[in-house]
This record gives sequence, C-alpha cells and structure tokens, in this order.
Amino acid sequence: MAENQFFVDSARLSQAALERKHRIEQDPSCRCNHMEYMEGMEQISSDVMEKVLSEMKAYDYNSYTAQDVKRALDSDRCTIEDFKALLSPAAAPYLEEMAAKAKIETSKHFGNTVYIFTPLYIANYCENYCIYCGFNCYNDITRKKLNMEEIRHEMQIIADSGIEEILMLTGESRAKSDVKYIGEACKLASEYFRNVGLEIYPVNSDEYRYLHECGADYITVFQETYDSDKYETLHLMGHKRIFPYRFEAQERALMGGMRGVGFSALLGLSDFRKDALATALHVYYLQRKYPHAEFSLSCPRLRPIVNNDKITPLDVHEKELCQILCAYRIFLPFAGITVSSREQKHFRDGIVKIAATKVSAGVSTGIGDHEDKYQGKDAKDAGDEQFEISDDRSFDEMYQDISAEGLQPVLNDYVYV
Repeated sequence: MAENQFFVDSARLSQAALERKHRIEQDPSCRCNHMEYMEGMEQISSDVMEKVLSEMKAYDYNSYTAQDVKRALDSDRCTIEDFKALLSPAAAPYLEEMAAKAKIETSKHFGNTVYIFTPLYIANYCENYCIYCGFNCYNDITRKKLNMEEIRHEMQIIADSGIEEILMLTGESRAKSDVKYIGEACKLASEYFRNVGLEIYPVNSDEYRYLHECGADYITVFQETYDSDKYETLHLMGHKRIFPYRFEAQERALMGGMRGVGFSALLGLSDFRKDALATALHVYYLQRKYPHAEFSLSCPRLRPIVNNDKITPLDVHEKELCQILCAYRIFLPFAGITVSSREQKHFRDGIVKIAATKVSAGVSTGIGDHEDKYQGKDAKDAGDEQFEISDDRSFDEMYQDISAEGLQPVLNDYVYV
C-alpha cells in the first residue's frame, strides 16, 4: 500500500500551512525523533516495551504449521508460542475449532453476558498529524469543543436512553482540551453514569490520578501500530509521534490508580498479525505486573474518514478479524474484548456469541449531535465525525438484539459504597 494514499485533502489550507505540511511529509529531517521523549513527558522504569517489541520483531508467522495449531488447540493452557500459532496463516483452516474453544473460554469466565456502552466525543481539536485520522490537524473539518452545559445536555440525552456506561473521547489537543477540562467532564459524567471511561491523549501518572479522582474508572489508548518504524511514517507531528510515551500510557494509568486499562492496534495500518501479537503481549505482561487491574482489548479496523475516500483495511477482512478475536480469547481468557460499531451488524451479532464481551450502541463519532442521533432533531453547529461507522443501532435495538440471541445485556456490574 502506498503511504501517500493516506494523505488528506488540503485544498482549503492556508499557503503557509500547505508549505509546512508538504515539508513534514517530504523531509524526515523536519520531524522530531519519534523514540525520544518530549519535555514534560514522564519516563517510567519498565521493561514491558522491550519484551513486547522483541517478541513481535522475532515473530515469523509463516513458520508455523498445522501441527503447531493442533497442539495449541489441544492444550489446556495457551502459551505465547501457542498464541503465535493461532495467529498464523496455518490456523485459518481451523477457524471453526478456534471459535468453539473461544466460546468455551468466554462462557467460562463471562457467562452469557454482553456489556453495552456508548462513546461521547466532547472535542475534535487535534495537534497531531496522523495521516490516517479524520481529526488530524491538517484535515479541513468542522472543529468543535463542547462546553460543560453542552456536555451535560449530551449526557442527559444518553442517560435517558438507558445507557449506564460512557466512554468520553477528545481529539489529542492539550491546548483545547486540557486535563482540567477533561476532569470537569468526568465529574459531570459521574452524575449520570455508573462507569466512566476515557479515550484521550496520553498523560502522566499524576494526571491520570487526578482524572481518576474526578470520576474516571478506566482509560483506553490505541497504540495504532506496534511497528515503531511504520509508526514513524504515520505520525508526522505532535505528541502522539513519541512512540514509547504512548506505549507506556496504560502502565502510567495503573500507577495513577485507574481501575482498568484498554489496549488496541488499529488493524490495517501495518502487518496485522504482528500488531495483534504485540497488543496481546502488551496485556499479557502488564496483567502479570498489575494483577489487580481490569484489562480489555479493542479490535478496530480502518474506516473511511472525512476528506479521504481511499482508506480501506489492509488485508484484514472479517475472517482474519474473527481469527484474531478467537486467538485473543484463548490466550487471554480473563480479558474483556470490545467490538465497536466500525464493524457491521452481522459480524457483531455473531462474535458476541463466541469471543467478544462488550459492544457500543447509539454511536456517534461527531461532536454535539446526540440530540440528532437519539431524538431526530437537527444538531446545530455539530463538529465533524472522526470516521464513518457501520452499525448504527440504537441502545434499544442493540439490547433487544442481544436478548433475542439468548444473551444477557449488562449495563453495569459495579456497586459503589
């Protein structure tokens, strides 16, 4: 895949911005070292990144055979080597057997429950130039940041629908969405929801502690790709460009007292088998270091974005995605697995019966448009969406569809005393 196919339409940028954008794209010397921390970034003492990246770089998935896959499926305990076999092309003919084993593990540890949540984007300003993302700073979109009154209004609409868990998201801009602003939003969310998650730019452990004290229960961070060389070509500007700081975000969050952490690679940016391996190993090693915490994985694939109709998942089709999810479940039986509205209805309906434990409903990736989404009223001055979704079912529709499959929709399983 040619990397420049990701570059966004810049027809309405100023001449100065166009020139800067062109320099950044064409001249690597204009970019900072993506492996060196910027000023103010907390550096922690951890060997997890080294372990994960060394395993990923050494992974030769074409070396695994049908015999390796059979051994993995027959094993009572899935080792790292077994997991590598289950991710390999040799496992493709054994997808039904993998699904059967994954279903047993899911049932054993999660019963027949499926958790439901919804995301709430409160700002789409961004200071990063990530060439695959609709929010990137050089994409000419409608930008918006909700004030506290607008956030409360959005939350009221969502809460009235029956949802009890929310995931709040911002674009990655400290200038427009600073930690105090996000903390105030967390305080509001605690009034309306029983479980509050955050998907924001990575911060230091003391800032995670502050956000936890404001009401945040867990954080999710997408590493996007664990291939640091590929990562450098995709993240051309901004704090997100710094690979190790992003990698260590979940550990800093746990150091800051967060109850749970979520992980993900954006499948399709690079070699999806190696990214899937690294994502799971990131969970695996931190799980052993912080056994008290809750861990979860997301499995998003690339989706179309505003001003770019050329983005499609790189070699990651539904069959490959199913293989990854089943392998995740067999290797990490206690981890939650979220499948988002990026995927189509038929896939999500099927995978929750096998490996996934959490789905989103009533989704909007725009800013300030839940009144339109939930009540059919025109949203005035809404901000543009980050990407297009595939499954637009409302909360009620999702709840009924899950129940119809003989599964139990769960809105919250925490009691605060």
